[in-house]
Amino acid sequence: MRNVLNTVLLLGLAAGSVLAQTPVAPQPAAPRVSPTRDAHTPGYVDAKDMPDGANAPADADGNFILGPTHNAAPELAVPGSPLGTIIEFTMSSTDSKMYPGIARDPHTFGTPDPGNPAKLIVTTSHPAPYIRRVAVYVPKEYVPGTVAPFIVGADGPDRLLFNAIDGDIAEHKIPVMIAISIGNGSGDAQGSERGLEYDTMSGKYAEWVESEVLPLVESKAQVKLTKDPDGRATMGGSSGGSCALIMAWYHPELYHRVLTYSGTYVNQQWPWNPETPHGAWEFHEHLIPESAPKPIRLWMEVGDRDIFNPNTLNDGFHDWVVANERMAAVLAAKGYHYQFVFARNAGHVDHDVKGQTLPDALEYVWQGYPR
Repeated sequence: MRNVLNTVLLLGLAAGSVLAQTPVAPQPAAPRVSPTRDAHTPGYVDAKDMPDGANAPADADGNFILGPTHNAAPELAVPGSPLGTIIEFTMSSTDSKMYPGIARDPHTFGTPDPGNPAKLIVTTSHPAPYIRRVAVYVPKEYVPGTVAPFIVGADGPDRLLFNAIDGDIAEHKIPVMIAISIGNGSGDAQGSERGLEYDTMSGKYAEWVESEVLPLVESKAQVKLTKDPDGRATMGGSSGGSCALIMAWYHPELYHRVLTYSGTYVNQQWPWNPETPHGAWEFHEHLIPESAPKPIRLWMEVGDRDIFNPNTLNDGFHDWVVANERMAAVLAAKGYHYQFVFARNAGHVDHDVKGQTLPDALEYVWQGYPR
């Protein structure tokens, strides 16, 4: 019996040793779920509720709330759309004088600065090449040789934009215009090429588009682009949205019209800049309230389930809903022409909301421009 007990004890100890030495597979982190916000929360802007499925009037300034149903706009159901020509080409980092390329190592992010909770320290970003795609849409109504208005979109190619333009032109809601949809230089957020391009609070990206992209567009698509800032628009979602406003803000002599979905008007700039220490949060914190109004017309949207505090920075400047609500408040206070849409049953850069609203959003942005 003693031998049997000793054997059992030894087997148990051996099993425990094996279990102790066997690595336990890490459990995947629970997906971050943003809370659903109520558009009538105290402190949010006063807004008009629209009937479910309806958009805000395309000629009205102010704040509007969309219902939970998001069906595609009829302008996006044009048979055979788009009916014009799509010209695609690529751009390499080796050919750029302004953006030679960076990347952040996979599965790394950064750490907050112990002395400044709004500053992220990134040590894993380094030079890296990229190749980006650019798509140019020339509608069938464009007359070769004429000077055309245009819109520059981020995170392209954006086929939905081309379809929306087709439908709107057919209904004479917007001018005959060229759409330029530019892919980003890869990655996302701080330390990435996309983050560097889109989240930097300066005129550099607009200058890059002007000097390196638009000449290629004119030569490859055989079009002429207007120099009139009133005939130039920018567009984007998330960081591409904040980039769209950054382009017009720092270069209003180039762009007057802006369209954004879930704009990243939060603290995501990198490298840190003491002139704008809170990144695009500075738009509604200091820049717009403390500056004379600029000739910018802005349409913007946010979803009720949009992003809330997505990273390690606990600085209070990472709530996309609050950021867009604050944007609406300061734009109204300064007398801007703007339309703010709060979409129920919608996430970040919600595809269904974009399909519902984009044709009317384009019509709003191009108000006042000759058809």
